[in-house]
Amino acid sequence: MRKRVLLALGCALGLAAFPGISAYATKKSADEARQFLRQIPNTERISQALSRLTFGPRPGDAAQVRALGLKKWIDLQLDPGRIPENPVLAQKLKTLDTLTMSGEQMVRNYPTPQIVKQMVAGQMPFPADPDRRMMIQKLVAKAERKQGQGDQADPNAPQAQPLADVLPREQIRTLRTGTPEQRLAAFQALPKDKQDDVIAALPAGMRQGLFQISTPELRRKIEMANGPQQVVARDLMEGKLLRAIYSNRQLAEVLDDFWFNHFNIFLDKGADRYLVTEYERDVIRPHVLGKFKDLLEATAKSPAMLFYLDNWQSVGPNAPQPRGGAGKKGQRGLNENYGRELLELHTLGVDGGYTQKDVTEVARCFTGWTINQPQRGGAFSFNRRTHDTGEKIVLGVTIPAGGGIEDGEKVLEIVAHHPATARFISTRLAQRFVADDPPAPLVDRMAQTFLKTDGNLREVMRTMLDSKEFWSEGAWRSKMKSPLEMVASAVRAVSGDVDFAFPLANQVAQLGEPLYRKQEPTGYSNSSREWMNSAGLLARMNFALQLANDKMPGVKVDTARAAKPDESMPGMTLGSPEFQKR
Repeated sequence: MRKRVLLALGCALGLAAFPGISAYATKKSADEARQFLRQIPNTERISQALSRLTFGPRPGDAAQVRALGLKKWIDLQLDPGRIPENPVLAQKLKTLDTLTMSGEQMVRNYPTPQIVKQMVAGQMPFPADPDRRMMIQKLVAKAERKQGQGDQADPNAPQAQPLADVLPREQIRTLRTGTPEQRLAAFQALPKDKQDDVIAALPAGMRQGLFQISTPELRRKIEMANGPQQVVARDLMEGKLLRAIYSNRQLAEVLDDFWFNHFNIFLDKGADRYLVTEYERDVIRPHVLGKFKDLLEATAKSPAMLFYLDNWQSVGPNAPQPRGGAGKKGQRGLNENYGRELLELHTLGVDGGYTQKDVTEVARCFTGWTINQPQRGGAFSFNRRTHDTGEKIVLGVTIPAGGGIEDGEKVLEIVAHHPATARFISTRLAQRFVADDPPAPLVDRMAQTFLKTDGNLREVMRTMLDSKEFWSEGAWRSKMKSPLEMVASAVRAVSGDVDFAFPLANQVAQLGEPLYRKQEPTGYSNSSREWMNSAGLLARMNFALQLANDKMPGVKVDTARAAKPDESMPGMTLGSPEFQKR
């Protein structure tokens, strides 16, 4: 197996010049246009569906689709509520408890150093869970000790207590030099109340070594000791990868990734580190196959979006100013960030026919759309006192003076049903699922479906999947996988058993796509050109070699089974040029 992957490594280093992948980077020609009229053989259709509508086929997937029937399989993927979810996924998500929490609950249970200080001051309650409460109280005690020494260091930093003060020499030797089984057994034999002290005292290397052999519950304690607030981001990234790898509702997961990038939010912007979880879970995920208008309104009223694009601080000209806010720096005013991105990135597109005046008028309509206590995971609210109640004209439509929250809702109604939005959304979907430069006739038909069905995204997808273009030679193997698609598809291809997914998330980041951390509102691109660079290709090969030889932390691979390609991927290895395509 090692030789096969090494051979594939040599092949893939020439990936940029590989004709099947670099075709989209060359000039368009009449022959390329005709390729979208020529159909792939019926024998390849299952492979096309599995490569485009999932995060890659698993061994046996092709046979299951054939037994069910391709059309029926697609119909089920378009209606994921009818597909029983994989019980293995539910079990693996179980310990990632932040994925089911509200923002307010996450703030209390996985606090930042600032929130810990508020708990000390009695401004916020401690967690109700006794184990978590104990951990936070230890952090509080540590912070108080540091304050008593005049040290302003991070109270969540590991306590600089020598391990020799916590454990006898024999136990330390076992934790440092024992086999994985001996180290884990030695730690688990400790009294429960002592385990936290040992974790805090362990040097970083020993702590990481223990993490990789731990049970999910013990890993959680180690994560808490490293800094509770980091757990939220780790859960998000692990959850995304676990769903991509294990979910039976694959198209829904692919669309979740698509729509999150379309309505992108940067995780590391202030309060959004506690707001993104609810955003993806309650705003994006339930609407990926629903009405576009519902998805658009849900994002507009999401605290995560309001915070990310600063609309929560946008106010009308007559809004009361904060006390002590004299001078330009302390004044609040109109913020056009959301208005601009709503038109340019979320709906009409940059060529959608709007003007700068429209951007300003839209921003005025959304004044007063704000958040209650965003730093504590607060909810959306509308503040009439800060709303601009004057008359507005948006895209030629007059919105009368004296309105309130309905001003913004009217804007959403206008843009959600605009022909430019229908075309823009259809183009983006076709770019993701068909080709970087999708055929205009296909986009036209998808846009017509969008307008006829009141923005029904399921029907727009169905129009695309029923099209000759989707099943054409022009679409066949024309897309290069994103880093997320590459990593998830590789693990699926070898039936990898994921114990913990954070190393995979780090791998995705190393390949150029740090999850939830695209700072710009554009989100990660649907274009294959984004991922065409020599450094990224070499990193893909290194990952393929590591995974195929069962050297990827957190993932167990049966190397003998991995050496046998599935019928869905005849002759492919993880490092081959063919495997990089979808």
